[in-house]
Amino acid sequence: MKRQTIRQWLFVVVGAVLIATAFVLFITPYRIVPGGVYGMGVVLNYLFPKIQVGTYGLSMDIPLLLIAFQLFGARFGAKTIVAALLTPLIMNGMTLAIGSDPATMLGGKIDLSNDILLSCTFGGTLMGAGVGLLLKNHATSGGTDIVAMIVSKYVHLPISRSVLYVDSAVVLFGLVVLGDWKLPLYSLVTIFVSSRVIDYIVDGGSGDKLLFILSDRHDKIRHFILDTLERGGTYIKASGMYTGADKEMIFVVVSRREVALMRDHIRTVDPNAFMIVVDAHETLGEGFKTFEKS
Repeated sequence: MKRQTIRQWLFVVVGAVLIATAFVLFITPYRIVPGGVYGMGVVLNYLFPKIQVGTYGLSMDIPLLLIAFQLFGARFGAKTIVAALLTPLIMNGMTLAIGSDPATMLGGKIDLSNDILLSCTFGGTLMGAGVGLLLKNHATSGGTDIVAMIVSKYVHLPISRSVLYVDSAVVLFGLVVLGDWKLPLYSLVTIFVSSRVIDYIVDGGSGDKLLFILSDRHDKIRHFILDTLERGGTYIKASGMYTGADKEMIFVVVSRREVALMRDHIRTVDPNAFMIVVDAHETLGEGFKTFEKS
């Protein structure tokens, strides 16, 4: 438990660093508004440039952190408080150290003024990785992430989709203030990339597929699964809603490559079969990933 706790806190720190790096190097210099309190901070920094983005974010985080502490418990709140404090401090420190002008940051070596789309991609990837690490370790960077967690909890939406909806509202605010219709479009690219990365980290990057198969010739399908694919499977008792006839439904998890093999075999032995293919975000057990300590 001690090793697991240390590991979680380490990931919280790494997540804060990734988020800060994304904003300082790829987002803030180009006035991209990827949602969140720091996206709001980018807009406010445009209006009042003497105050840094991290400072704006921290000032908006405080009331939301109190809500998170009340809803999600002391341990969740403690990690969130650390992440919410570290992120703006690292962000402000990096800005003071390397500046905010792309032409002069790090000697101008990463000036992407002529390639904003690349900046959106890198910024979204780093930001999504940072937020994903925090969420996976029962924390959040604060701000609208907390709002998204509340929406996810009570409306039962996936976390990545909740983040997408909340951040889109901030982008619209940026459109009104900045007055440049191109920047919100770039911001949406950043939000989309970050949400995909969040989804990958939180839900897992497994390429496994879950198959539900209904067939009158399930014995031949069973032999193919056991002997050719060398997989296991499960029979589920089912009955037709229209006919009321009892059926054996096959439940099996296969790799992405094996889906095509299953499809070809079923088409050969029973063209009238019914098969559903579902993404399996994470598969644990014999033949797949082992149950490792998180």
